[in-house]
Amino acid sequence: MTLRNAAWIRRRDHAVLVRWFANNASPSMGIGDDFSKFCQYGYVPREIDGVCKSSSKGSFCHTNRAGNIARWLKKEGDKVSPGEVLCEVETDKATVEMECMEEGYLAKIIHGDGAKEIKVGEVIAITVEDEEDAVKFKNYKASTSDSAAASTGPSVAPPPKEEVVEKPASSPEPKVSKPSVTPDTGNRVFASPLARKYAEDHNIPLSNIKGTGPDGRIVKADIDDYLASRGKEVSTAASKVEAVPAAGLDYADIPHSQIRKVTASRLLLSKQTIPHYYLTVDTCVDKLTDMRVQLNSLQEASGGKKLSLNDLVIKAAALALRKVPQCNSSWTNDYIRQYHNVNINVAVQTDNGLFVPVIRDADKKGLSKISEDVMLLAQKARENSLKPEDYEGGTFTVSNLGGPFGIKQFCAIINPPQAGILAVGSAEKRIIPASEPGQFKSASYMSVTLSCDHRVIDGAIGAEWLKAFKGYIENPETMLL
Repeated sequence: MTLRNAAWIRRRDHAVLVRWFANNASPSMGIGDDFSKFCQYGYVPREIDGVCKSSSKGSFCHTNRAGNIARWLKKEGDKVSPGEVLCEVETDKATVEMECMEEGYLAKIIHGDGAKEIKVGEVIAITVEDEEDAVKFKNYKASTSDSAAASTGPSVAPPPKEEVVEKPASSPEPKVSKPSVTPDTGNRVFASPLARKYAEDHNIPLSNIKGTGPDGRIVKADIDDYLASRGKEVSTAASKVEAVPAAGLDYADIPHSQIRKVTASRLLLSKQTIPHYYLTVDTCVDKLTDMRVQLNSLQEASGGKKLSLNDLVIKAAALALRKVPQCNSSWTNDYIRQYHNVNINVAVQTDNGLFVPVIRDADKKGLSKISEDVMLLAQKARENSLKPEDYEGGTFTVSNLGGPFGIKQFCAIINPPQAGILAVGSAEKRIIPASEPGQFKSASYMSVTLSCDHRVIDGAIGAEWLKAFKGYIENPETMLL
């Protein structure tokens, strides 16, 4: 998401309505409404031009529909300059700085610290060019036109070409969208290319969606609304059977954070729409730990950081994906998309929630570079400063609860639209038969479980991937070839 600052310029006075809009959108400003407010507050322009200037500094994930104001770094009356940070906006994945686009003075903060669920396109503040004009907006209040601008969002320019999808005779799922009137187009469904791709990525038939775009065309926002409505339906059903706390029971209600809401929605969608199955294998990690000790000695001698066991697991998983590319894929309604890049998401638990930053091209990176990337991204996750490019574009996920928490074995939920996730347990000593008859020896074994999307990965393919992964773990020198 890009922050956009709409400046209404006249010859004598200047005022700026600060909104935020989605990427690649032409802002719909509601000129008449905004001007009438200026008149109401004694701020009457003589000649006015609408100018829109954008900044790419604040980058938001394309799935964001709303955000929270974490805090304002400027207060009303402060002088502001281009590039200065006005406030911090908390999105579903990170806290992003919103920069000033015009030199002037912050006349009015409409949504203060801690404001929740500020919709995309909603006015959050007003700046003026001349300091004496700030008093004119002292009692300014956002009206329904601002809410309308936020709810409808920015108007998106129509795509150069319409894509037509044949509409099935019937659909098992209810149609959910904003109220609109869709013209009769026979058995065809019109959708923008972006909406079509987005629906495919989330395995949603376009026939289930009612479009709210021009002439009833389905746009990406309609898909977002449909996904949100399905989550609300399940939540509503659950709330109907929610137990009433017993009398005298002491408890606290903790508000959902943005990341918690998104995590809940995506994982619920995954379990409802992806047919999971699970494969578990035990791998001997004695050679792996020995090689790690040797590599860390070299790292220490060269001034580098020590490698973790998880760094080696990520590398082994990436190489196994290169060897069995069917597991590096996603399901769509018309085809299976097989990725040429091996980008591994790594689950990181923080006080703010669960994050999954991505290690790009992990199959091509050395262990030292993988370790460096993991430490950097984990630190950014703990600081809640991840950018969209830090977590988007993953093709497979690794979740390790063994090393940090000592969990022996578990099954992880697939991170859509991916088709697989590896759950890594802890290593433990076991007594096993030795090569000599009647003799025994100890060895360290680690249990790993692969969760697969059965639409994409057949059982034999999943087993083949685990065999390749186990081969790299038990013969780690092959990862260096």
